[in-house]
Amino acid sequence: MRLALIFDRHRPDTTGIYFERACRALGIPVDHWWFKDAERIPSGETLYLRIDHGDDYRPLPARLRPAVFYAIDTHLRHSWPKIHRMAPAYDLVCCAQPDAARRLKNGLWVPLGCDVELHAASSPGEAVWDVAFVGTEGGVPRKFYLQALRERYPNSRIGWAPHTELGAVYSHARVGFNYAVANDVNMRLFEVLCAGALLVTNRLAGDALERLGLRDRQHLATYRTPRELFELIDHFLAEPQQRRSIAAAGSAVARARHTYEHRLRHILSAARVSMPDNGEAAAAPSMQASVRLVPER
Repeated sequence: MRLALIFDRHRPDTTGIYFERACRALGIPVDHWWFKDAERIPSGETLYLRIDHGDDYRPLPARLRPAVFYAIDTHLRHSWPKIHRMAPAYDLVCCAQPDAARRLKNGLWVPLGCDVELHAASSPGEAVWDVAFVGTEGGVPRKFYLQALRERYPNSRIGWAPHTELGAVYSHARVGFNYAVANDVNMRLFEVLCAGALLVTNRLAGDALERLGLRDRQHLATYRTPRELFELIDHFLAEPQQRRSIAAAGSAVARARHTYEHRLRHILSAARVSMPDNGEAAAAPSMQASVRLVPER
């Protein structure tokens, strides 16, 4: 087995690096290619896995088969039409969001995940920050939430940090704040869980969290309004034992079931099901026929 990973490294924290690290962790030989060099990629690899990095969504050369696309920005209005148009050019399209996977004939839900080596602190200690958030201000309403958090909880760490420091930030926070845009099951959700802070995130439509094995007040806490957010944070700051218990349960689920190694195994399993050994790409499985992401317990 040898994989070709196709993604651009314009950012040091682009999702492709996590899949590259997962390949190495699993002992899978891998070659990385920038998309601009797609015509130079040799035929004969076991699988060609293209990772979304926010480009113009052109297909790979037709000779590179079997081909899988991992689509991340399906929740963004300017990206989804391009992804939808390009999907038939791939044998399988793995989508980070469940709604997108359901809308594609060859779609499979494969959420984002966490990297335990990077996202869990190497030397966890006592919490330093009341609330932590690593990222940009974003648009409305997230930037208003962040400003309100700064004012209400001055002992907080809110702002940008390198991806190599995410574990150090979140593991030293009591609460990790998340605001998902357009029901995005985003990276931050898994990063906070992995690090061991209590994840407080806005409630998502549908059952995505439940399908991931994550339940409100058992593994994380969800809010619908600013008032609910502040009430939750105030409550859990005042109840450290309950907060630590929920955070530990959430962290255990993330590390046991939602790493990028798990995601890569899932993609490879689905690819083997839909692509026979003779090299002729068969139709990828539908959502109904796909491998179940979260095993029943």
